[in-house]
Amino acid sequence: MVDELLSAALNLKRVHRQGWVDRLSMENPESVADHTFAMAIIGMLMADSEGYDTKKTLKMILLHDLAESETGDYTPDQISKEEKLKLEEDTLAGLLKGIPRLLKEDYQRIWHEYTKGSSAESKLVHDVDKFEMAIQAKMYERDGFPKEKLQTFYDTARQEIHHPKLKELFTKMCE
Repeated sequence: MVDELLSAALNLKRVHRQGWVDRLSMENPESVADHTFAMAIIGMLMADSEGYDTKKTLKMILLHDLAESETGDYTPDQISKEEKLKLEEDTLAGLLKGIPRLLKEDYQRIWHEYTKGSSAESKLVHDVDKFEMAIQAKMYERDGFPKEKLQTFYDTARQEIHHPKLKELFTKMCE
């Protein structure tokens, strides 16, 4: 039912971003919901200013980590990319089973588009994901966490952000 989907979305407030726990030994890092909200603001601004489909971009952002409400936030060190994708695909299918068929099909199509990186919007959302991570790392650095422990986040963002404006913002804000 719809209440399962809403419960899952609300539960993201309780799911900590695992990378911060592992690398910084944080007890109360940002939640997946915090991350998703920041991504939504960044994605909306980018999509609107760059001529992307903003509605699709926002749906993609809201759906991209939704399965983590049940699976948790696995890092690449914990599970292979293929295993994570399969686990999240199965979990998302379960979360969407109670909503109207047309919405379910639309959301699954958008999620698959994101995971495959098959559109301009999906590529943007992947970049926004890494950009938001880097900005959060910078916030933690300003809070006193050592740059050496955060460097891996900056390095990943530097390698994986391809959109020229986001690359420029990353350089300006994080380096």
